[in-house]
Amino acid sequence: MLKRSSHDVVVIGAGVVGAACAYYAALAGLSVAVVDRGPVAGGTTGAGEGNLLVSDKEPGPELDLALLSTRLWRELAEVLGGPAEYEPKGGLVVASGEAGMDALRAFAAHQGAAGVEAAEIPGERLRELEPHLAPGLAGGFHYPQDAQVQPALAAAHLLRASGADRYLGEAVTAVRTGPGGVVTGVTTDRRRIDAPAVVNAAGTWGGEVAGLAGVALPVLPRRGFVLVTEPLPRIVRHKVYAADYVADVASGSAALQTSAVVEGTPAGPVLIGASRERVGFDRTLSVEVLRRLAGQAAALFPVLAEVCVQRAYRGFRPYLPDHLPAIGADPRVPGLYHACGHEGAGIGLAPATGLLISRQLCGTRPELDLTPFRADRFATERGAAS
Repeated sequence: MLKRSSHDVVVIGAGVVGAACAYYAALAGLSVAVVDRGPVAGGTTGAGEGNLLVSDKEPGPELDLALLSTRLWRELAEVLGGPAEYEPKGGLVVASGEAGMDALRAFAAHQGAAGVEAAEIPGERLRELEPHLAPGLAGGFHYPQDAQVQPALAAAHLLRASGADRYLGEAVTAVRTGPGGVVTGVTTDRRRIDAPAVVNAAGTWGGEVAGLAGVALPVLPRRGFVLVTEPLPRIVRHKVYAADYVADVASGSAALQTSAVVEGTPAGPVLIGASRERVGFDRTLSVEVLRRLAGQAAALFPVLAEVCVQRAYRGFRPYLPDHLPAIGADPRVPGLYHACGHEGAGIGLAPATGLLISRQLCGTRPELDLTPFRADRFATERGAAS
């Protein structure tokens, strides 16, 4: 016989987004259960770099979400303390030529109108910020609002701070509904959890969870690799990336894309990304991708050419066709909420997502308009009923 328990809300997913949803729901006074078929941060979160970026986002709903999260991460850093390794170190976006600088200037000007802080750095002054950068770069932009956390630690400490009941290593097999299709809870392979609200924070598997509730959500995996070097002195001070990274983030192409993203960590290793390709859940190690990433990083920081790479890991970003996450109540299933599809920005956007979900759960007005994030926005283009 299945065990049975009751809560105000069940969060499916123990990554950083699910942990943030649990944290803010509990902060609002709700009784929360978190269910995951694996461990805490066992999916996309555990394979992330910990980026908290505004620098790569153009004005619009996602940037609004990122700016709200920037403020919330600062607050959470005080709550969680040092173990989450929050670093407000800022970002540096660099261009090799004048055409790239022109594009960065235009991009930063539009962002500035939306509340993003950015300062142009001439090429001859780049090495004041990053002494080991390659010579001859045209210039760049410094973004002081960019930051970083250790994602698995951040998720674990957020979840612990929530006080939520945790059911790890349990797969959700059903999202249960009652009369009128209203959510009544979930069933796992071990227990039944009753609740009038279920939050789908299942990341790359968000589409599968939506399917359990009888609705479509076109979440797809987008694979990426990260290289991890041997521990080093702090030779990279900021999050540093080449200008073409912004275009790669916004691209909907399924083909392989790589652009140098380099950053140091408090523990010493340098993290090197980023790659993107849609290959399903293929976990095959791609030597070609690793070679590209290493070459692009060494072009930015020549000192890395002689550094040993200790390991590489891969993860799958939860991708939605318009590059916006699904956040908020699903009008097709009363009591179902979504918090997934953040692609590579989930760690940065987690606090805002969790806060907005908690506002809806409690029937209070969210800080942002959630219309652009509605899960049913894909229904028309998929030919389904709205």
